Amino acid sequence: MAKPNTTKKVEEIIAPLAKELGLEIWDIRFAKEGSDWYLRIFIDKEGGVSIDDCVDLTHAITKPLDDEDPIPQSYTLEVSSPGVERELIRKEHFERYIGSAVFLRTIRAIDGVRDFKGVLDAFEDNKIKVILQDGNELLLDKKDAVYVKLDDFDINDFV
Repeated sequence: MAKPNTTKKVEEIIAPLAKELGLEIWDIRFAKEGSDWYLRIFIDKEGGVSIDDCVDLTHAITKPLDDEDPIPQSYTLEVSSPGVERELIRKEHFERYIGSAVFLRTIRAIDGVRDFKGVLDAFEDNKIKVILQDGNELLLDKKDAVYVKLDDFDINDFV
């Protein structure tokens, strides 16, 4: 994984360009997979992201990224939507989706269980509070979660 300041530098360069296009930067990841490096930029906007949004942002940021050169090695640029089962990462993501169905995986098992589903009830001081399907409450420090994702996907919506 790259240093966090790499993604921060990239965000400083591309955020104003995304905003001009009516887009929000959801997340930026710079990672090595095998021998290749990938710069993945996830974008969002009210009403959802289209392929055209991804193409438009790619065109808008390619030259500024080349000119500023915040990443010394070669990489593949990917711009996409975070998807319907988007991962909640930043404080503002958690705050926006309070009251939404989520599923999360913990780093260590809690009473033998690592995967939980419920409703995001609160996010404060990096603590995630979820009301589980059985009505119990789970309070977890964000650093103890592998991920927290929206649980909006229902296969019946597509059949």
